[in-house]
Amino acid sequence: MSEMTFDKMVQQMTPAIYDSLKQAVSLRKWPDGRVLSAEQVELCLEAVIKYEAEHGVSPDQRVGYLDRTSCGSVDGDSDAEESLTWVN
Repeated sequence: MSEMTFDKMVQQMTPAIYDSLKQAVSLRKWPDGRVLSAEQVELCLEAVIKYEAEHGVSPDQRVGYLDRTSCGSVDGDSDAEESLTWVN
């Protein structure tokens, strides 16, 4: 019997499995509705991130991508100082 390591498993993942794991992490549950444990979320997310790195998924399609192209000041002044207001 061959030993399957985490790295080998990720290398053999199909795009369908990747999409399924990505959705499971997003919804925090499996396609059949069972809730993922914290450990399962962590392992699935690790597999998804590793898959994205090894298969050249474009940055805008990766888990956790934030589109920062539309962020900034309204008048286009990129040197404008930003302020934060904390609300409790």
